[in-house]
Amino acid sequence: MRVRRFRWWRILLLLVAILLLGASGTGWYLLAGSRARLDGHVATGGVHAPVEIQRDALGTVTLTGKSRGDLNFALGYVHAQERYFEMDLTRRVAAGELAGLFGPAALATDLDHRRHRLRAVAEAAYAQLPPAQRQELDRYRDGVNAGLAALRVRPWEYLLLRTKPRPWRSEDTLLVVAAMYLDLNHDGRNTRELRIAEMRAALPGPLVDFLLAPDPEWEAPLQGPLSPQPVPPDAGTFDLRTLPATKPVADLAAVLAPSHDARRPGSNSFAVAGALTGTGAAMLANDMHLALRVPDIWFRTRLRYPDPTAPHGERDVVGVSLPGTPAMVVGSNGQVAWGFTNSYGDWMDWVRVRRDPHDPSRYKVPDGWALLQTHEEIIRVRGAAPRTLQVEDTRWGPIMAKDTDGTPLALAWIAQQPRAYNLDLIQLEHAASAAAALDLAPTFGMPPQNILVADSAGHIGWTIAGNGIPLRNGQDPLLPADWSQPGSGWTGWVAPAQYPRLLDPADGRLWTANNRTVGGAALALLGGGGHDLGARARQIRDDLFAHADFTPGNLLDIQLDDRAVFLTRWQRLLQDTLAGTRDPALRQLRELTAGWRNRADPDSVDYRLVRAFRSEVHDAVLAPFASRVKAKYPDFAWPGLGDPEAAVWMLVQRQPGNLLDPEYANWQALVLDAARRVSDTLGRQPGGLAARSWGEINHAEIEHPLSRALPGFVKHFLDMPDDELPGDDNMPRVAHPAFGASERLAVSPGHEAQGILEMPGGQSDNPLSPWYGAGHEDWVHGRPTPLLPGPAQHTLMLEPVAP
Repeated sequence: MRVRRFRWWRILLLLVAILLLGASGTGWYLLAGSRARLDGHVATGGVHAPVEIQRDALGTVTLTGKSRGDLNFALGYVHAQERYFEMDLTRRVAAGELAGLFGPAALATDLDHRRHRLRAVAEAAYAQLPPAQRQELDRYRDGVNAGLAALRVRPWEYLLLRTKPRPWRSEDTLLVVAAMYLDLNHDGRNTRELRIAEMRAALPGPLVDFLLAPDPEWEAPLQGPLSPQPVPPDAGTFDLRTLPATKPVADLAAVLAPSHDARRPGSNSFAVAGALTGTGAAMLANDMHLALRVPDIWFRTRLRYPDPTAPHGERDVVGVSLPGTPAMVVGSNGQVAWGFTNSYGDWMDWVRVRRDPHDPSRYKVPDGWALLQTHEEIIRVRGAAPRTLQVEDTRWGPIMAKDTDGTPLALAWIAQQPRAYNLDLIQLEHAASAAAALDLAPTFGMPPQNILVADSAGHIGWTIAGNGIPLRNGQDPLLPADWSQPGSGWTGWVAPAQYPRLLDPADGRLWTANNRTVGGAALALLGGGGHDLGARARQIRDDLFAHADFTPGNLLDIQLDDRAVFLTRWQRLLQDTLAGTRDPALRQLRELTAGWRNRADPDSVDYRLVRAFRSEVHDAVLAPFASRVKAKYPDFAWPGLGDPEAAVWMLVQRQPGNLLDPEYANWQALVLDAARRVSDTLGRQPGGLAARSWGEINHAEIEHPLSRALPGFVKHFLDMPDDELPGDDNMPRVAHPAFGASERLAVSPGHEAQGILEMPGGQSDNPLSPWYGAGHEDWVHGRPTPLLPGPAQHTLMLEPVAP
């Protein structure tokens, strides 16, 4: 397996950068001194019995010990030696403490995140954990700090920043979980519901319902019916032809940009029952779609320790851990394999805060009046004076916004609840069946996720993992609401027995891809937090039903499916629109898209042009509605995490005059003008339309967090190669320059030797490490990388201090 290209040039240039930035000694000594120790014996008081740490050619770490507690220490030791800087960034992101490391450039992010006071939440969560879990966190913390202290030189990033790392604290692990809440829950902002409220205040309700309606054409739920067809409002409800014109919006493209952005933290996961595998064991695939960076967010890990509940008395767990935590996030324990996708339920609500007109320090609550709590948050800024942020807090959450009428809004968010954090995920390592894993899932202290499980006996199942599903009463959860009346707002938490669940479906197949998974009462319980359109889930479902038997390689093929099924009808519309055109530029556009290859391949010109055409049509159709909302609310942008495909496609097909922008004589003119904008915009670039391949704009930008601050000649070699990438939104192979599959796992529990685990980037953040980019090229080209580690190349022993 090849390590990233030009490694020695990269090393040389980074040495030069360190020397130029004034680090003491030689660059080589400093870089080499911050590498992880790989071989030998280390005596430590952190373990009660010897722990063996092996690394293979990819840097996959296998930890073998006499207890999970000892492995907590050892995993912390390894994480710190390979990834401490990234762990530090993650806790700082959640706590709003980046400016202390990077200075004023990071202040805006800190101000945004500090309002949630997540460090205080993490401290409270740690204090209320069961003693056994606090001990697990403490053992991991001790391992982290021991691993950091054992480095001969502090991690190289701190040399460039001319600072020293702070020690790890037990609650910092819970801050890493909080960072995942931020990543998976709209960065803790909930702007989507604010924008929906603005739309409802500026446009008739039936029109907003239509514009935001889900598209039954692309839905693929696991349970429940498809959504009803959206209903466009008639001319009596809304007629653009009779309304006064709105002032042109200069930045309309930016206003509508969120309607195109399908880059949402999410994932694919699917499973097939044992009856379809040939071995009798079920099979699972999972690829988690997140921001891509150097090194990758995940860490290849195998844990081996005694467990009387395991088939042979030893628990053997393999998958990926998350540096900063002792948990195996996704993987297989020989009996059960598990994977996650973001659920996009509704986990946050805006609450209207009614201040006392005679005493603004008080606000209305169901039992009378309560005092606002004011917190003075001091944000340290490197190289500048500290910044003080005043946070006004209610019993529901901090005041963070205003309603359309100016009423203050507090954000109620499950991540602000200490109960939403624990280490119960580790219990999955001991689950012996799919049913047992589903029983555990509602207890996990983590962002609510779809969990798919597959077991060695052939069973598969789905439910929601995460213990933070609120019970609501007396409100529309998509609009700000008054919770000051008795019995309103969040009235409690959904009990595990109430969680929707599916075990052993009759057809032996399950799939989730951030789409709506349920309907009816179950959907009302989970809420709608911006589900994916569903085209990706539908394509996965159809791929699954195209096979009668499966191997891990078949599941990988589905993960790599870059067929443009979703855009096919747009290609036909473009061809029909341009039929008979005499315009030479439009004729070339039609010719270049006529031979529809139906793939988002890097060399696909047809794909890029059709995709651009769809975007232009969407903008033209939505423009008159967006401009009217923006005229009333200048900060308006189209609600993100929701694709208006259903409304746009229906309007283009039915062509109602009352919903056509008066700028156009008819709908044919609108669609033709969209095609002309594609031709003009892309055609004037070097080489013309024929040179506009998909790979030209869809190439990797997988960067180290510091690379943009380094000289360009260093950045080129510090980051992963800028490969042209196949894939896009609305297909299984999700790929953007800095976003996509952060791993690809395919495994059958009990048959891990045939499993696959691909990752972008390698195990270590040190450029001198042989694993800096190990495995990355397999990920780019979709070549199967083994899940199980290969032969050990290095062995380090952690041993108890002799009495």
